[in-house]
Amino acid sequence: MKIALVHEFLHQLGGAEKVLENFLEIWPDATLHLIFYDRNKTNDLFEHAEKKISWVDGLPWAHKHPRLFLMLMPLAIENFNFDNYDLVISDSSSFAKGAIAPGKLHICYCHTPTRFIWTEPEYLEKQKYPALFRWLGKIVLNGIKKWDYKAAQRPQFMIANSKNVQDRIKKYYDRDSVVIYPPVDSEFFQPVGAKKDYFLTATRLEPYKKIDVLVDAFNELGLPLKIVGTGTVAEDLKARAKSNIEFLGRVDGEQLRRLYSEAKAFVFPAEEDAGIVLLEAQACGTPVLAFNSGGALELVTKDVTGDFFPEQTSKSIIEAIKRFDPKKYDINKIRENAQRFGKKIFQKRIKDFVDQKYLEFKK
Repeated sequence: MKIALVHEFLHQLGGAEKVLENFLEIWPDATLHLIFYDRNKTNDLFEHAEKKISWVDGLPWAHKHPRLFLMLMPLAIENFNFDNYDLVISDSSSFAKGAIAPGKLHICYCHTPTRFIWTEPEYLEKQKYPALFRWLGKIVLNGIKKWDYKAAQRPQFMIANSKNVQDRIKKYYDRDSVVIYPPVDSEFFQPVGAKKDYFLTATRLEPYKKIDVLVDAFNELGLPLKIVGTGTVAEDLKARAKSNIEFLGRVDGEQLRRLYSEAKAFVFPAEEDAGIVLLEAQACGTPVLAFNSGGALELVTKDVTGDFFPEQTSKSIIEAIKRFDPKKYDINKIRENAQRFGKKIFQKRIKDFVDQKYLEFKK
């Protein structure tokens, strides 16, 4: 069976890319179909895979300012040809679900309905572009919104990465879906060091991740905070932070595992779709302090594997940190929770679902 995997962008490493890694472990001979590809920003993790890369990738300034090319991305996805494939599997945060594959089975693993269209109306205002570009962008996004709904009707089956996203798929796309939680590599992510006196977060440094309120909270607390990740607001956050806050940028897997393991707690202020980083921290035996919304509610158990704060404000985070008592948490129980979402479990569920639907489709 010849399989096409459709993924929007491989120019960063996040939760979606970890799902894609797992897909390639299940189907190592699958061909990746990508709008953008940057081997350096993905640490060569996908260099071994066969790839078809869209024409948008080669345009001047496309890699430096990809958001300026949003209007071309639906066309780039629709231009891929799947005639020589038996099955199309998209994992989509925005455009990949719009792949056109007539006569083929198309299954979409949906990380979220397109965030900058449906759940972030302030998205354009936060971009550092001239006012004229932002005004034109609003016109473009209105057209993409209509396309996005239509594109979401193309896959025969939708898989949501959490009940949180399942509800959004129903709300914005009027589609039913099944939930298969994303994977954590609990064999790799495990406790490797004694606890130290710092808090940790790891994420892409983008406005919707709300790291600014976390920085404000730790500026006031004066406690050590380590921040892993890169993104468009990294320099703004560094300028905002006091000396007790350390920015580590991109780190490798072994560094991240040790950082998780030695942290007092992992603090996460974003409303996450699901949240693989929340599982990785728990797999390393570290409690999670998370915003009381989104996928965190499904992955973190209050007073067993972590706690919640009710608002995305520095005050709410400060209160959570002040009441945090590391002595009440059992490292083994925290890790056991993460193991429920192990990659072998994920891969079996995905493969069983795809195999079943493909057999039904071929009848």
